[in-house]
Amino acid sequence: MGNECSDKVLIVEGVTDKRKVTQILNEKLEIICTNGTISITRLDELVDELADKDVYILVDADESGEKLRKKLLREMPNASHLYIDRVYRQVADAPLHHLTDVLAAGKIEVKRG
Repeated sequence: MGNECSDKVLIVEGVTDKRKVTQILNEKLEIICTNGTISITRLDELVDELADKDVYILVDADESGEKLRKKLLREMPNASHLYIDRVYRQVADAPLHHLTDVLAAGKIEVKRG
């Protein structure tokens, strides 16, 4: 998992989010961690790097996650946005069965059962 030659890229906030998602992936997918924030320079680099890829954004359901999502939406309007239930607040705290449903709804192959 996390192979750089994948045509799909998932952007998450942190390493714990990446570890959690990696547990349930059933396809090669590059996962990029923003570490909660992203500089304009890095964002511009990402826009260029990811121009020909399917980009998915999965961030926390809190104020900082929504701020990051808005910034990414502005710069990557064609990205697919995946949302966890607000009750879990953080991707890392969401149960695996919930993340499985969220990723599957976004057309990302996941392990079931």
